[in-house]
Amino acid sequence: MSDTIIPELVSLDENLGADKAAVIRALAARVVAAGRATDAEALFADAWAREEKDETGLPGGIAIPHAKSSAVTQASLAFARLTPGVDFGASDGPADLVFLIAAPEHAAEEHLAVLSKLARSLMQDPFTSALRSAADADAVVHIVREAIGEEASAPAAPAAAPAAAPAAEASSELLIDGRPARIVAVTACATGIAHTFMAADALTAAGVAEGVDLVVEPQGSSGYKALPQSVIDNADAVIFATDVDVREQQRFAGKPVIRSGVKRGIEQPVAMITEAVAAARNPRAARVAAATADAASDAPTQSIGWGAKIQRILLTGVSYMIPFVAGGGLLIALGFLLGGFNVTENAATVIIQNSLWDLPAGGIGQYLGSVAFMIGSTSMGFLVSALAGYIAFAIADRPGIAPGFVAGAVAVLMNAGFIGGIIGGLLAGFVAWWLGRLNPPRWLRGLMPVVIIPLVGSIVASGLMILFLGRPIAALMELLNDGLTNLAGTSAIVLVGVILGLMMCFDLGGPINKVAYAFATAGLASASTSDIHAVPFLIMGAVMAAGMVPPLAMALASTVLAKNLFTPVERENGKAAWLLGASFISEGAIPFAAADPLRVIPASMVGGAVTGGLAMALGVSSLAPHGGIFVLFAIDPWWGFLIAVLAGTVVSAFAVVALKKWVGRKELAEAEAVPVAA
Repeated sequence: MSDTIIPELVSLDENLGADKAAVIRALAARVVAAGRATDAEALFADAWAREEKDETGLPGGIAIPHAKSSAVTQASLAFARLTPGVDFGASDGPADLVFLIAAPEHAAEEHLAVLSKLARSLMQDPFTSALRSAADADAVVHIVREAIGEEASAPAAPAAAPAAAPAAEASSELLIDGRPARIVAVTACATGIAHTFMAADALTAAGVAEGVDLVVEPQGSSGYKALPQSVIDNADAVIFATDVDVREQQRFAGKPVIRSGVKRGIEQPVAMITEAVAAARNPRAARVAAATADAASDAPTQSIGWGAKIQRILLTGVSYMIPFVAGGGLLIALGFLLGGFNVTENAATVIIQNSLWDLPAGGIGQYLGSVAFMIGSTSMGFLVSALAGYIAFAIADRPGIAPGFVAGAVAVLMNAGFIGGIIGGLLAGFVAWWLGRLNPPRWLRGLMPVVIIPLVGSIVASGLMILFLGRPIAALMELLNDGLTNLAGTSAIVLVGVILGLMMCFDLGGPINKVAYAFATAGLASASTSDIHAVPFLIMGAVMAAGMVPPLAMALASTVLAKNLFTPVERENGKAAWLLGASFISEGAIPFAAADPLRVIPASMVGGAVTGGLAMALGVSSLAPHGGIFVLFAIDPWWGFLIAVLAGTVVSAFAVVALKKWVGRKELAEAEAVPVAA
């Protein structure tokens, strides 16, 4: 394995700037200059996004900004000894020792293990003292490489072995039934390479000092070794010092629990141990529920608003939904490319009745295009169910998945779209969470997570959706369709385009979007091609152009205009959204809208209105009901279509950037930083 730190990555007693942003940017530039990353600004953006979630300053004058980044080509440590120190948010003042930990996005386990060793070394006074007294960059490199195991330690002179330090005797406040308290803990942070292991070491050291029996399970990026179940079963209480979901949290079911962010495990380990012992003695203390993983409302150490909790739950659902969108959407685009815009008409029939040795009339292109389209459509069909299922999972752990998926399927059945999926997922999750908090008889407990909760949760959540959403949605769709029909018969054709643009971008596949699209395709089916600029073709052109705006705008905003305002997952999804938007797959924007609806949907609607109105004003007509840029041959004038799409995309992208930058940033940061689900 290559050297993780080299002299070119070391800065001693230099003034790298007045604030932490300047320091991180300077260290990122050093990593690029050393040939270990390709883009300093991208590396800075990833490290800064982590910094905004939770400041990385630690007691003792230490700061460890860190990130996994696609810009990093080789796992590296960049070090600065600052004169003067810079505030990184630690409670005891500025930091003078700063490590930028830069890991590749898909770092190998051996690299992550090395970076984790550094984090643990920073908890040791001899290590930090050696760094402060190092004479030059070579000395720093030697000290660090020795600590992380890349250099062998110099053999020490023979000496008598010191007597082992006796274990501290626990005070009476930390005794349970006359013996030292037994505590198990889990630590985990967003990247899993620094705070995770520092918190584990701090808690372990505090346990030894306080005389309690404390065992820690650090859940890092390179995996984790689960504690023996017997150790968990014998524990009096559990500490979760985590910024992300605890893996396999059901192992701790029924144990009194103390929850906090991972940083508190580093800064206040003794206080957390004291709270855990108090919880073990308190019969009314919060506990890890038997069927749910989340006890956020019971956590005494965190206080966040319900808005932030819901935001965090939605982010969990979106993260599991993205593969369905990306994979399915790209396959649909490939289907249009191979089979043309009319591939949708009989793709299902083609894949059943034809084969590679019995091709349809359209030849190999039609057959392969139909195969790709149907696989992609099937994948996209799981989109709302997956969103709802994993929203419920974020609230209620595995027992919430089944009722969540069913509620999502009901939302699809009722044409309620992803907004219906969100509502169904929340309903199912909270019903399952409540059921999991009940205390049934012992004989019934084994049936709760596998039978009772999925059954009752599905009945209640899906039943409520059918009873209270079914008829209102049908009435809304009928009203909108009648209104559009009446308006299309007037001279206000540009206004029709604006309204259709707003509808296409409102719920991205929901009832309002479906009314607009169905209205366009119904007119297309009855129109005569003798006049390609007839009103039905103009309506189809405006609808297709406006439907392309949300994913293209989110792609532009998240990958070009303001990367630092989006999470790493969103930036990755933004790359796929370029092709999804270009293919008229509006669902490419759903991951963004589901995670942040109050900013993404209004911004998308503004751009959609611009595109719809402009398409009508320029007389853009489309003979194809789907396909985006892959059916430009069926659009006239094609240049007017592209201008309309480009204008709306730019407007929406700048609108969402402005909203994310200046509206509600604090709550979004809270949601990303505080765990509320398993």
